[in-house]
Amino acid sequence: MLVKEFKTPFQAIDIDPQFRRVVSYFRPSDYAAWAASLASFPTALYLMESASPTRPRFGMRTPMRLAGTLGLVGGFLLAYQRSSFRFWGWSENEREVERAKKDKEAGKVIGRGESSLSDEMQGAAFRNSLYSQLNFAVLPWFNFVNHKFHDTPSSSNAQE
Repeated sequence: MLVKEFKTPFQAIDIDPQFRRVVSYFRPSDYAAWAASLASFPTALYLMESASPTRPRFGMRTPMRLAGTLGLVGGFLLAYQRSSFRFWGWSENEREVERAKKDKEAGKVIGRGESSLSDEMQGAAFRNSLYSQLNFAVLPWFNFVNHKFHDTPSSSNAQE
């Protein structure tokens, strides 16, 4: 399958990583970004309400819940995108490369298993989720499919 090759500053691990693999490779800094986002939404709403009160009819309970939900979802998408950048070789990923090598040697690459989909459907799933993390603002799209294109980066040579 033809895929545009990118020159990346770091070694690419997987250009279309599966959801569970991306989440399992989260770093503590990803969790910190997620927590900061979770805290910042309700905090910003509280500060704006303090600066210019709107006096909602039923109090601040519902708006705070909504702000917390937006912070939770937005923070997760941010952490997921940061982890995906490391898979693509767009940011520093030395720890992930070592872990991916160990997983590959042990035969435990998440997403590389058997699939009940035909080759055409696996290709369609690959094309639909390829670099989808760049468009989370429009449509959050994750890769949940096992297919034969995992662990096969388009550019295996990172720039030195």
